[in-house]
Amino acid sequence: MTDSQSAISEVIVERQGTLGRIRLNRPKALNSLTLPMVRRIEAALDDFEADPAVAAVLVTGEGERGLCAGGDIRALAESVRNGDDRAATFWREEYRLNARISHFPKPYVALMDGITMGGGVGISAHGAHRIVTERTRVAMPETGIGFLPDIGGTWLLSRQANEVGTYLALTGEAIGASDAIFAGLADIFMPFEHYPRLVAALAELPAGTGQAAVGAVVAGFGRSVAATPLQDNVAVVTHAMAADDVHAILAALEDDGSPFAMATRKTITEKSPTSLALTLRLLRLGRASPSLETCLEREFAAAVTMTRGPDFYEGVRAAVIDKDRNPRWSPAALDEVDPEVVEGFLAPASEPVFGRDA
Repeated sequence: MTDSQSAISEVIVERQGTLGRIRLNRPKALNSLTLPMVRRIEAALDDFEADPAVAAVLVTGEGERGLCAGGDIRALAESVRNGDDRAATFWREEYRLNARISHFPKPYVALMDGITMGGGVGISAHGAHRIVTERTRVAMPETGIGFLPDIGGTWLLSRQANEVGTYLALTGEAIGASDAIFAGLADIFMPFEHYPRLVAALAELPAGTGQAAVGAVVAGFGRSVAATPLQDNVAVVTHAMAADDVHAILAALEDDGSPFAMATRKTITEKSPTSLALTLRLLRLGRASPSLETCLEREFAAAVTMTRGPDFYEGVRAAVIDKDRNPRWSPAALDEVDPEVVEGFLAPASEPVFGRDA
C-alpha cells in the first residue's frame, strides 16, 4: 500500500450535507498522526475552503478511545536515530497545518473526545470551536519523553495569567473537560451522547454560515461542568509556576507543602531535566511572542536540535518501545543542565517553517 492509499484509509474525508468531515481512522494507534495523514488533512482543508457548498468543517476521531494521541513518536524516534529527515519533514508540515487551522476562514469544529494529546491538541485546540466530553483526556506530555510541548503548545499554554499552562507543560498531566476549558484549550462541554445530534445540526447549516452562527449551534449543546482539584488549587499554581526557573518552581512547591503542591513537585522531578529547562524557556518566550507562527518556528528549531540529544530516544524507548517507564535522563539532574545548551536549542533553523519573517 502506498502512502497515498494509506492516508486515504487513515483519514476519511467526506461531505455530510453542508458539513465537511475529517475523520481520523487509525484507532488501533489512537489515531496518531503520520506524514501522509497530515498531508491528507491539509488537502481536505483546501477542498473544503474552496467549496462554496461547505458551511463548516468537523474533525473527529474514529474508535472509542480518542481523537488523537499525537504524532507517531516511535516512527519519529526511529527517524532521528537513523539520521534521516523524515521527522523534520513531519514536524515542518504538521506545524504548517496547525497554523492553517488557526486561520481557517470557515468554522472549524473539533470534537476532543477521549485521548487528545500532543499533535491531537494541535489539530483541535487551534480551531475556532472546540468541544470536550466526559471522556476527554487532554495532555501535552512531552517533558516525559525528553521532548518539548510543540504544535504551538508554547503559544497555547502561555496565554493564561494563572500559570495553568505552565503547570500542564511541565507536569504533562492529563486533564478532563472542565480543566481543558479552564486552561483555554477548549470552549464547550457536551455529553458524548449528543454527538449524532451535533453532526446533524451542523450538516443542516446553510452555505455561507459564519463563525457566530456555528458557535451558537455548538453552544446549544453545551452543559455545565464541575470545578476540579486543579481549579481549587489555582492559587498554588499561580504562585509557584510564576518563576522563570525550574529550581525556583520546585522550591515554591516545597515551601507550600500542601498535598497538591508536593504531588506536583514529585511529578515534575520525574521528567527530563533538559526538557523542563527548555520548556519553561520556550513558554516565557511564547508569552512575549506576537503570533502562533513565531512560536511554531521556535519550536521547530528546538525540536530538530533537541531530538539529536539522548533524552528523546530514551524517553520514547521507556514509554512505547520497552515500556519500562524508567527513562535514564542525561543529564539526570536539573543542576547538571547547561544553560548554554538550552540556549543553543533556540538558534533559528537553517530552513524556517514559514520563512524568515515569521
